[in-house]
Amino acid sequence: MSDLHNASAPSLQPVVEAKDLQRVYEIRRGFLRAPAHLQAVGGVSFTVRAGKTLAVVGESGCGKSTLARMVSLIETPTAGSLHINGVDAVHAPKEQRLALRKAVQLVFQNPYGSLNPRKKIGAILEAPLEINTTLSAAERAAQARAMLAMVGLRPEHYDRYPHMFSGGQRQRIAIARALMLKPGLVIADEPVSALDVSIQAQVLNLLADLQQSLGLAYLFISHDLGVVRHIAHDVLVMYLGHAVEQGEKNTIFAQPLHPYTQALLASTPGLAGSSAIKQRIVLKGELPSPLNPPSGCVFSTRCPHVTERCRAERPLLRDVADRQVACHYAEKFLAA
Repeated sequence: MSDLHNASAPSLQPVVEAKDLQRVYEIRRGFLRAPAHLQAVGGVSFTVRAGKTLAVVGESGCGKSTLARMVSLIETPTAGSLHINGVDAVHAPKEQRLALRKAVQLVFQNPYGSLNPRKKIGAILEAPLEINTTLSAAERAAQARAMLAMVGLRPEHYDRYPHMFSGGQRQRIAIARALMLKPGLVIADEPVSALDVSIQAQVLNLLADLQQSLGLAYLFISHDLGVVRHIAHDVLVMYLGHAVEQGEKNTIFAQPLHPYTQALLASTPGLAGSSAIKQRIVLKGELPSPLNPPSGCVFSTRCPHVTERCRAERPLLRDVADRQVACHYAEKFLAA
């Protein structure tokens, strides 16, 4: 796959702007025991503009999907602010929140499980229009057929069932369904991880073409940095609910400054040989429990460069070399 975003899109009004988003769950532990609190997302800020892609990366359990659920308004943040198209999505009245939900649509990981096997493709694509618009049946059918063509499928596919398609074709259908309401933001949660590598490239190219033609903003959730390298403009690296490094893709990939980002890049085939990765970094131990996170740096229990300061003092995101990084010793890696 070649880099899909060599040319930069124009900088426009933010589609999504999040500031210090937090999500804390209360976990009941039984009779006469005080509930525990699990911080799934611990204060994440970002902006996504039209025509741009922000990739959120990290291990399973780092808070990527919880962040996506907050941005898609499935869950309400415990704290922080979220604006969609300039509107306060957290405190908006019910009617306005329903309208905002149309502006944010999702593409799920599993193309085999995200489509109703009992409905024809035409009915699947028309369902969002039937629920959210007053279009006639003929108008809905016309828009569904037009969308099939836009994602590279043929007119006869309109009357077929999901089981008659390959995984790549099903994901094209899922993308088409997400675009039926003309959203400004599409949240793609591991959209190509279940596909063959050759099909991944086709779907990524489709996403890039749709972004260019429609001006879409993408929040791209992934653990595959090889994919992120080709689809993203900006990268947000999360660990245990916190952003540990955040900035423009080329800046981070050329010289990662947080030890966790370095480990992710070093473990990715095709990126491990980068001149920015001087040696292979092997992470030891398991991801700490979010019910009992480390008191200092969230990465201190697995970091090969940990010091007593790391164990005692949590570093905040700060500007270092054209990106933000949450590490006390980021400058040391910059000079290496």
